[in-house]
Amino acid sequence: MRARRVDENQQEIVDALRNAGATVRVVTQGEGIPDLLVGYTGPSGVGHTLLLEVKDGNKPPSARKLTAAEEKFFLEWTGGILAIVKSPQEALDLIHSLD
Repeated sequence: MRARRVDENQQEIVDALRNAGATVRVVTQGEGIPDLLVGYTGPSGVGHTLLLEVKDGNKPPSARKLTAAEEKFFLEWTGGILAIVKSPQEALDLIHSLD
């Protein structure tokens, strides 16, 4: 099995989400599974589960494309929130939009 590449901004995004009160697990399964499993309970007390694929917003769009396995996962996913985030602010905006 080949080692997964980690986007340079992933730890920044993880730290920002954790600082906002989210539970974050870095998923390293491969096979197109998104990078982060995030649990977040907003001010209303409602809990949310998200799958987040991290892409580096500082790279050109061609370098942020989903892999074939990621595209397949996105097409087949029938569960909850699945999103691509390119920065800590995008991740925070997403979780704060849930309540």
